[in-house]
Amino acid sequence: MPEVRYKDTSYPVSRLVQDIASGEIALPDLQRPYVWPAAKARDLFDSMYKGFPVGYLLFWETGVDAGTRQIGTGEAHQVARQLIVDGQQRLTSLYAVMSGAPVTREDYSTGRIRLAFRPADATFAVTDAAVEQDPEYLADISELWKPENRKRTVRAFLSRLGEKRPLDEDERDTLDSAIDRVYELGSYTFKVVELSSSVDEEEVAEIFVRINSKGVALNQADFILTLMSVFWEKGRRELEEFSRAAREPSLDGPSPFNWYIQPDPAQLLRVTTTVALKRAVLKQVYTALRGRSLETGKPDPTRREEQFAKLQQAQRHVLDLTHWHEFLQCLERAGFRGTKMISAQNAVLYSYALWLIGRVEHQVPIDRLREVIARWFFMAHMTGRYSGSFESQVENDLARLNSAREEGRSFVATLDKIIDDTLSRDFWEITLPNDLDSSAAKSPALMAYVAALNILDADALLSTTRVRSRLDPAVTLKKGIERHHLFPRNHLKGQGVKETSRINQIANMALVEWSDNIAISDRPPADYWPQQLAAKALPADRLERQRYWHALPSDWEHMPYGDFLAARRALMAGVVRDAFRTLGDHDYRPVYPEPGAPPRTPERWIVLADLVAAGLLTPGTVVESRQGAYEATGEIDGDGNIVLDGQRYETPSGAARALGSTANGWTFWRARTAEGLRPLDELRREYREAHS
Repeated sequence: MPEVRYKDTSYPVSRLVQDIASGEIALPDLQRPYVWPAAKARDLFDSMYKGFPVGYLLFWETGVDAGTRQIGTGEAHQVARQLIVDGQQRLTSLYAVMSGAPVTREDYSTGRIRLAFRPADATFAVTDAAVEQDPEYLADISELWKPENRKRTVRAFLSRLGEKRPLDEDERDTLDSAIDRVYELGSYTFKVVELSSSVDEEEVAEIFVRINSKGVALNQADFILTLMSVFWEKGRRELEEFSRAAREPSLDGPSPFNWYIQPDPAQLLRVTTTVALKRAVLKQVYTALRGRSLETGKPDPTRREEQFAKLQQAQRHVLDLTHWHEFLQCLERAGFRGTKMISAQNAVLYSYALWLIGRVEHQVPIDRLREVIARWFFMAHMTGRYSGSFESQVENDLARLNSAREEGRSFVATLDKIIDDTLSRDFWEITLPNDLDSSAAKSPALMAYVAALNILDADALLSTTRVRSRLDPAVTLKKGIERHHLFPRNHLKGQGVKETSRINQIANMALVEWSDNIAISDRPPADYWPQQLAAKALPADRLERQRYWHALPSDWEHMPYGDFLAARRALMAGVVRDAFRTLGDHDYRPVYPEPGAPPRTPERWIVLADLVAAGLLTPGTVVESRQGAYEATGEIDGDGNIVLDGQRYETPSGAARALGSTANGWTFWRARTAEGLRPLDELRREYREAHS
C-alpha cells in the first residue's frame, strides 16, 4: 500500500487562530516577513464576509514527538506540530486582526493591521484618521474578538452613531446583525492540505512552486529559519532583532548599525552555520540540523539537539557587538568606506565568518587578525571570490584551514598563503588591468582602486581635499566628489567615439571636486588640463603624487584615447597593488581625520575651506588684492573657493595667478571681515595656532 503523503481536511478560522496562539501551528516567516499591504487584508475579510472562496492552506507536519520542547528558552515552549507552507500572508492577516497582535514587515518594523467596518453598507476599510473620526465606522474590528468585549464594543459604536443621527430600533437591529456577521467570521472554514513529515524539503519546495505560481520561491535558508522557528524560536528572533537594529542608528548605546551592510536573518544565518558547522552548502546544513540518523535516515532528537547546541554557541559570537564592530574596522582598514563601495555582500559575510573563526577558535591577537582579514576582504571583494558558486568556494577555504591546522600551520599563515597564491604577478599585470576594461559603475576592480586611494590617503585630483573624507558615508554633502571624464563625453563624440560603454570606461574617470567638474565641462584635455594646473597652482611634489595616485600617464592629455585607456589601466592596477602591499605592512596604522575635524598633525595642508569651517571666513566674504598693480575683488563661496568673474579657484595662489601675479596667494589677498581688512595669511596663522 503506498505511503500516505498528504491528506485533505478543514479548519475554522477560530481554530487556526487558537492553534497559532498556542504554538500548535507555527507561523514562521517561511516566505519572508509580512509583505501584504493592509488593503489586501481588508479584501480578505471582505471576501470571507461575502462568502467568496479565498483559497486553501498548505501545512507540513513537523514529525516531532508529542511534548517536545524548544531548546535554549529556559521555559517549556512546545514545538509546533504543523508548519505553514502556503497561506502565510492570509493566516498572518487573520491572526493579527483577530488577536490584535503586531506584525513584522519587510523592513523589520512592527505595527498592527487595523481594519474598520461600516455596517450600514457592509464595507471594510483600512483604518486611517478619516475613518477613525467617522462614527459610521467601527474603527477597529479587532475589538470584537477580545473576551467579553464584543457587546461593549457594539454598544459604544451604536451610541456614538446615535449622537450623529437618530437611529430607530429596526436600524439598530440591522447594524447589530451586520457586526455579528463580522464576529462570526471566526467560523469561516478553510480547506487545508496537510503534507506528511516524510515529505522532504525539496519536495515541499517543488509542491509549493507547482501550486502557487505567484508565491516567493522557497530556498534552503527559508527551511533552516523555519527549523529555528520550530526548535529554537528565541534564536530566530535574535537574528531578526539584530537585522532590525542594523538599519537605524541607536540613541541608546552600542548597536549593530553600520555603514557597510544591513544584513537580513538569512545572511546572518550563513555566517552562523559557517562558524558552527564549518559548512556553507545550506542543503547539508539543513540535513545536519534535522539531525537525521546516518543509519536510518530518520530524525534523531539527540543528534538534532547536538547540532542546535553548536548553532547556539556560534550565534552568540556572530551577534556579539564587540566582534561585529572589531570586524567592521577591517573593512575600514581595507579602504572601504560604506555600502556604496560594496559590490559583493558575500565578501563581507564570509570575511566576518573567518574573523570569528580566527578570533574565537584560533585566538589570533586582534591587531594581527585585523591586518590579515583586511587583506582577505580586499582580495575576496576584488576577485569576486564569493560570487557565482560561492558555497563551494567557502567550503574549499574551510577545508584548507582545517588541513593546515592538522598539519600545524597557523590560521594567519594559511590565509596569507591563499592570498598570495590568488594575487599572483599575472593577476596584477594581466587580470586586474583586464578587469578594469569596463564601464560598470560598481565594478569590483573599480572599488578596489577607490579603496586603494583611501588606503594611500590620496587627494582628489587637483585638490587638497582627501578622497577619503569626501566618501565618508556619515556626512551628506550637497556638492562633494564626482567621477569626471578625463576625456569629456562631447569631446569624444566629436572624435567619433559614440558608444556609451566606451566613453564611460573606468580608465576615463577620475575623482574630482564638484566645482572642478563644472569648470572642466566638455573641453578637450589638451585645453583644460594646462589651465587647471595654472589655476590650482599646486606645489610640484604634491602634483607629482597626484599624477601617481590618479594613474595619469606622462603627457596623457595629448595621447590617442585608446592608448590612454590601456596605459592608465596598467597604472591603476599598479596603484591598487601598492596599496594592497601597504595593508601587509605591520607598521601601517591608518589614522584619518573626520571631515571638519581639527588637523591631527601640524603638517596638514590648510585650505580656505578650513577657515570657513572654523568661522574665520564666512560664505560671501569679499577678498581684494593687496598689490596695486592687480586691482581685483572676489568672493569666498560656501565650499571655500575664491570666485573671480564666475570662475572658482580652490587656492589663493590659483586666484592670484589668474590675474597674472606670481605672489603667494595667502599674502596676495586680504578679506573684509568685521574686524576690518585682514590678510589671508594672518587668518591662516590664527587657525593654525587654535588647532595646533
